[in-house]
Order: sequence, then C-alpha cells, then structure tokens
Amino acid sequence: MTASGASGQLAERLREIKDGAGLSLAALAARTPYSKSSWERYLNGKKPAPRQAVEALCALTGTPPGRLLALWELADAEWSGRARPVAVPVPVPEEADRPATERPAPASRAGVRWWAVAGAVAGVAAACLAVVAFLGGRPDGRSRAATEPLVRNPGCRAVSCEGRSPVAMGCGGAGMITTLATHTASGGRRLELRHARLCHTVWVRTTGLLPGDRVELSLPTGHTQQVTAEGGRDAGQYLATPMAAGDSGAGARICLEVPGSRPECFTG
Repeated sequence: MTASGASGQLAERLREIKDGAGLSLAALAARTPYSKSSWERYLNGKKPAPRQAVEALCALTGTPPGRLLALWELADAEWSGRARPVAVPVPVPEEADRPATERPAPASRAGVRWWAVAGAVAGVAAACLAVVAFLGGRPDGRSRAATEPLVRNPGCRAVSCEGRSPVAMGCGGAGMITTLATHTASGGRRLELRHARLCHTVWVRTTGLLPGDRVELSLPTGHTQQVTAEGGRDAGQYLATPMAAGDSGAGARICLEVPGSRPECFTG
C-alpha cells in the first residue's frame, strides 16, 4: 500500500530526484548506507524514509535539501500519527442562555464542563506536540525519525578510492565520518579534514568558498587532491576534494588559494 498526503508527496519527489539523476536502485545502494530493497520501499511510499536517507540522496545528486527536509517533517508527522487532529468539544452555553427544557441537572452540567476543559487541555497538548515535532521531534532535540540498521556498502576502499568522490562512492554517509581537524581561513572559509574508517580515506570538506578559490590536500605519502569553486553554483556550498587513501591526518597539509592572495596553509 502506498502513502498519500505529505508522505506520498515525499516519495514522489524522491523518485523524481532519483530518476532525474539517472540513478538505479543498485546505484543508490552502492553509494548510500541503505540497501536496494530499502530504497524501493522509500521511493514507493511503502515505508517512511529516514531523514538521513533523504539527506544522502540530496548530497548524492546535488539537490538543495531545505524544501525536501521540510516536506519530510510533515511526512514524518503523518507516519507517526502526530499529525492527527484532536477533537475539542464545543463549549456548552451558560445556563441562562439555554431553554429551561435543555437545562441539565447540576451533576450533568459539571460533567459536561469537565469534558470541555479536558478537551481544551488535550488541544493545547496536541499543539505543543506539533511544535515539538516541527522543531525536531523530541524535547531533547533528537528526531524521532524512522530508523533501521544502516547498510555499510561503500563503493571503494583505500587505494581504489584515490581521486574519487566521497559522496558518490558512499564513503560520506551519516555515521561513517570522523572530522580529524577543523580550520577557519580568511573570510570565514571553513576547512574540515575528514576520515572514513570503512573506506580508509581522508579528504577536505569546505564551506564558504567563492568562485576561483582552490583548496589542496597533500599527504606525506605524496598523494595530492584538490577542489576549485567554479561560478555562482558553488559559492557558499559544501565542496569536497576527492579522496586520498589514508587513515590518519598526521602530516596532512591543507592549503587555501584565494585569487590575488598568498596561499593560506594549515597542518593536520
């Protein structure tokens, strides 16, 4: 049975993104932490897609995640039942405003008023739950998204990953990455040295680059990888260098070259 409402819209949008990128279910399974059968259920609305799966598809296809994650919030509320409306009884008119034949006994009137108050309290509680759900699902900030054991199936390891994209090869999935070092360069540009244990690789993820900015990663092994921000499409977005084989940031050198300025370098 397929989903409707926001859940159906989310599944339809996920299928459009997958098809637009020319990805098969096998390719999704190879490049994300989720299996082929899991993707089939998510894309057809048979099972709620975890937030991390939506994020992984956006990262893989270069799709801005904002609107899709907002739709995911609505769909998640539907799947969990938090979106179901709570009926609040209509307030009973005051005694003087009602015909004598409709005036109940004091005990009945007290019971009706009690139910009206209880209904109002339930309505307020439902509204609070809806706000909590929109802000993250739980008061402690952790999402109550549908989860399942992740399938770790990277498309390469160690030397075979050299020069390849961490996202495309499934090495940059949720829970697979350790940030070994973080540096803030001129203009607020952020450089993160990242490590994927299962892939035995390192790379640099950048934020805030402007067109023409270039980042280079050099390892003691002699391996060098680089990325350059090109045009408005890359401005301010996450960009990553290709991967280099390695399990340590020791001796790694990260250099930022801004047009018209001297290179700015960091170690580790």
